[in-house]
Amino acid sequence: MNPSARASAPANRFAHLAASAGLAMLAGPGLLAATAGAQSYEDARAAYLEGRFLDAAAHGEALGTSEGYALAARSLAIYAHYVATDEERKAVIDQAIRVGEEAVLADSTNPEAFYQAAHAYGRFAQHNGKVAVLRKGTMGKIRDLLEAAIALEPGFAEAILALGGWHADVHDAGRMARWMYGGDREKAVELFERALEMMPDSRVALYEYAVRLPKLDKDGGGERAGRLLAKASELHVADAYDGFIQELVLAELAAREGR
Repeated sequence: MNPSARASAPANRFAHLAASAGLAMLAGPGLLAATAGAQSYEDARAAYLEGRFLDAAAHGEALGTSEGYALAARSLAIYAHYVATDEERKAVIDQAIRVGEEAVLADSTNPEAFYQAAHAYGRFAQHNGKVAVLRKGTMGKIRDLLEAAIALEPGFAEAILALGGWHADVHDAGRMARWMYGGDREKAVELFERALEMMPDSRVALYEYAVRLPKLDKDGGGERAGRLLAKASELHVADAYDGFIQELVLAELAAREGR
């Protein structure tokens, strides 16, 4: 496939997804962008690394670029899941989805845009009931966006990890979810192993695989999960988001010791 054809395929797929779900792009600035001054991407990235997620989102969205929108979506998705109150979470997730869509529409050759759009939809799935998520087709959107990101960048380790998690979670969700979306246990293991090989010292990769291993491998999965979590706990905390993952790792290790 030539580069232009490869670039247009994910965009066409996303446009179809958006139309089928009745999605509408919000006109004008989002919840946060109106307060952002003229900033560089480096400013937005610095805010993200420091854990100033709303500042990062505002500055990223104000840039009006696919790269900026993708960083805004990432920042908002993390804020919604780890920081937001119950009262504000829905609005933040909606904003994350909107700017994730903007990232894709601004540049259909940017794999990070597809990945962060999937990330935003993933947070929606985490904070809504299984019936609502299945009815809205959210899991199908997540899968297609992740596959589009990987098609654009076959070595995109974070997207490969996320797709492994998608297969594991859909498979674990029951027969109906598997029938609708095709979540596959063996595919999950393959993708997780591939991602871990690509980033062996990634705390999030170690954690995401470890918490699913006992169900993916009922024989030795639990024992290996413990080793992965122990390794993750010893890594240097790189940034604010990594700190959130470290807290999850330590909580999981504590829970395992209490069993």
